[in-house]
Amino acid sequence: MTLAQDATTQIPAFCDGIQYFGDPWPEFDLLGHTPAVDIDTGKLTDPGSRVAAYQTLLYADALRYLILQMTASKASGHPGGFASQAEAYAALVYLGHKNIPTEVGHHAPGFYAAMFLDGSLAGMGIHTVADLRARFREREGLLGHLSGYIPGLLAPAGPLGQGQHFAMAGALLYPDRLFPVTIGDGGLGEPYVMSSLSHFHTAFPQRTNFLPVLVWNGYSQEHHSMVSTASNTQMTEYWRGNGFEEVVLVDAKDFDDAGQPGPYVDSTQFSWEGRIGFAQRVLTEMERASQAAMAGQLTVFILKQLKGSGVHAKGSKSHNLYGHHTLDNPDIVAALRARALAPAAWALVRQNCERAAGGPAAQVVVTESIRLLPELGSLTLTEFPLGDKQVSTTAMGAMVVQVGQKDPTFLVANADGNEASGIANINQGLKVIHPTVDPLYNQQPHGQVYEPLSEDACAGLTAGLALFGGRALWCSYESFAINGLPIWQTVTQAMAELRRPTPSLIALYTAGALEQGRNGWTHQRPEIEAYLAAMMRNGNVFPLFPPDANCTQAAYEWALGTFNKGIPIIASKTPLPIRTTLEQARQAVEQGCTLLQELPGSKTVVFAVVGDMILLPVFEAAEQLNVQGIGSRIVSVVNPRRLYRPEDVAWFTCAQPDGTFLADTEFRDLLAGDALIGVTGGASLMLEPLMLRYAGPRDFLSWKRGETTATPTELMGFNGLTVEVFVQRAKQLLGSGDNLPQMPS
Repeated sequence: MTLAQDATTQIPAFCDGIQYFGDPWPEFDLLGHTPAVDIDTGKLTDPGSRVAAYQTLLYADALRYLILQMTASKASGHPGGFASQAEAYAALVYLGHKNIPTEVGHHAPGFYAAMFLDGSLAGMGIHTVADLRARFREREGLLGHLSGYIPGLLAPAGPLGQGQHFAMAGALLYPDRLFPVTIGDGGLGEPYVMSSLSHFHTAFPQRTNFLPVLVWNGYSQEHHSMVSTASNTQMTEYWRGNGFEEVVLVDAKDFDDAGQPGPYVDSTQFSWEGRIGFAQRVLTEMERASQAAMAGQLTVFILKQLKGSGVHAKGSKSHNLYGHHTLDNPDIVAALRARALAPAAWALVRQNCERAAGGPAAQVVVTESIRLLPELGSLTLTEFPLGDKQVSTTAMGAMVVQVGQKDPTFLVANADGNEASGIANINQGLKVIHPTVDPLYNQQPHGQVYEPLSEDACAGLTAGLALFGGRALWCSYESFAINGLPIWQTVTQAMAELRRPTPSLIALYTAGALEQGRNGWTHQRPEIEAYLAAMMRNGNVFPLFPPDANCTQAAYEWALGTFNKGIPIIASKTPLPIRTTLEQARQAVEQGCTLLQELPGSKTVVFAVVGDMILLPVFEAAEQLNVQGIGSRIVSVVNPRRLYRPEDVAWFTCAQPDGTFLADTEFRDLLAGDALIGVTGGASLMLEPLMLRYAGPRDFLSWKRGETTATPTELMGFNGLTVEVFVQRAKQLLGSGDNLPQMPS
C-alpha cells in the first residue's frame, strides 16, 4: 500500500519521505512484538531463535529499501553490491558489532542507510528519509563514496583492495573489539588484499580480532568477477591456503526453493520459510565466525549471494543507476514495492539498530572519540655543528626510536628495508617483527618495525593506525612510495574532514632520484613530488624538504606535534653538510624557508632550493658568481606549503585548519633580489608558490627524466642541474633585469 492509501497508520517521524509502505509480514504480531536486540547487552538475546532470524531479515530488507530509494532519488549511485550482503551486515550489527570498515567504496549507500537507521546521521542534520534523499550525493552530504565526514563510519573507501588495512589497524589498537571488514569479490582480484592479510597475520599472529567478510556475488562492476567460476571447495581452499584456520561459508543456493539457475541466487526470491532459514544460517554462522576471530583463530566469513539481490536488477546490471533510473522508473517502483515494510516494522528496525552495540555508531565506534596517547615529552635532538657531514635519515632514526620506546603501539613500516635507507638504528632500537628470532637482523616476534615487501601494506597499515588514533611512520624510497600513495592520499583527505583530532600521517621518503643514479630510471621517479605538490592545495598536506640532519630532526619534531595532516619528510641517506642550526631549522619548518648563505655583489641572484643534495652544485655556482662580482642568496625551501598565498589553499575547509603562511614582508626579506632561480632535484610543481609570488625576473630548473648514470653528479648533468647552467641562467636573468619588473618593495 502507499502512504496516501493508509493515512490512519501511525508512522514514525523518521519515516517521512518513504514512498511506499507494505503490509505487515506474516507472524509479525508474534515475532515482531518486542525488539530482539537486548538493550543492556547491545546484541541479540538468542541468535539461534526464529525471532532473531525474522528481525534480522527485516533489517536486511529495510537496508535494501533505503539504498534503492536514496540512490533513485538522484538517479545515481551503487545499490547492487551492498544489497547482496544485506543479511551479513544486518547479522553483524545485531550481534553487537559496529566497527565495520569496508574495502568497497561502491557499498556507500548501504552504510549510509545503516547509519541513518541507528540515528548516527542526526549528527549531520539528517533526521528523516526525506533528509536522506535530499542529502545524498550533495556537497557536505552523503558523497558517492565513504568519507571521513560521515558520523559513525570508521574509514574512507574508494581505492579497491585497501579496506582491510583499517580493520587490521583497529585490531592492533583495540584488541578487545572485533573489526569486520567487507570485501567484494571484484576487489579480491586486487593484489593487495590477501598479501597484506597474510603478512599481518605472520607479524601479529595474536591479533585475529578482525574478520574479512567476503561478498561473493559473482559480479564486478561491469562483468562477472574473476572468481565467479570457483567452486565453494576451491574458494575455501584458497583462504585456507593463505593461512585462514576458519573459513565460514554460507551459500544462498542451499536454501533456494524458487528454482533459480546458476550458482548465484537471490534470497529475496525464496519462499517465506526459505528466507527465514537463510537468515538463520547467516546469523548462527556469523556468530561462530565472530567468536572464532575473537578467540585467536584467523577467520573469514563468506556470503555467496547474487549481486543485486532484492533491488531493481541482477548481476552487474545492478551495480549502478543511470539517468533513467528515477523513482518513476518501472523497475525501481517494482523493487521498492517488493521491499516496502509496514510502519511498525520500520519502528522495530530503528529500535534494534539504536540498541545494537550499545548505541548509534556515531557514539560507540572507536573513531568517534579521541584516543588517548602516551606523552612523548621532550625528545632528545642532536645538534650537529655547521659544516659537519651527517646522514639526515639516521639522525631522524634516533628520534623514531625514542618515540617507539615511549609509545608501545607506535609502528614503523618500510617495504624496502630500513637499513637500506640509512635508518638501521630504528631496527636496532625497535626490532623488526618476525617469527624467527635472529639478532643479526634485529628481528624478533614482538617488535615495532613492520617490513612487508609491499608499499600498499606499509602505507595502508600506518595510515589506518593514524586515522584510528595511533602514532605511526611510513618509510619508503621516494621512487617507490608512489605505489602506496592511493591509500595515503585517501586517508589524508579523510583527515581533513574528520570531526576529531588524530595524529598526523607522517612518512619518511629517503633516497631521492638524485641519490639513485647507479640504479637506473626505475629508481629515479620523483613524480610523487608532483602528486604531493598538487595535494598541498587541499590544505592539510605538508611535504617537508629539510636540507640537513639538523633540519630533518626539526621537521619530525614539528610533525609529531600536529594533527590531521599528511606530512611526508623527504631526506637523504647520504652524508651531507650541516647548513642550519636547530633554532634556524625549527624556524625554517614553521615559516617555510630559511636563508643558508648570502654573498655580496653588484647585483644579487636568489637561489630558492627544494632538497638537500641539489644544494651542492648551487653552493658551487654561488662561489663562481661571487668571483665574477655577482652576489647571491641561497634560500632553502623546507616547507613549501607555507609559501603559498592564503587564498591559494583550501586550508579553511579543513576540520583542523592551519592558516599559517609566510607574510609578504617576510617573503620579500628572504627572497628579495634582482633575479630568482628556483631549483629542485624533483618535480617543478614544488616551486609553484614562488612562481605565484615572485614578481621579478625568474627561472625554474628541475628534474626532467631518469637515466642510468654512475654518480648523482652525472645524473644532475643529464637533467641540466649543473654549476655551469646555474651560473649561465643567473647571468642571463641579471643581464635582462633592466627590462623586466622587479620585486615589489
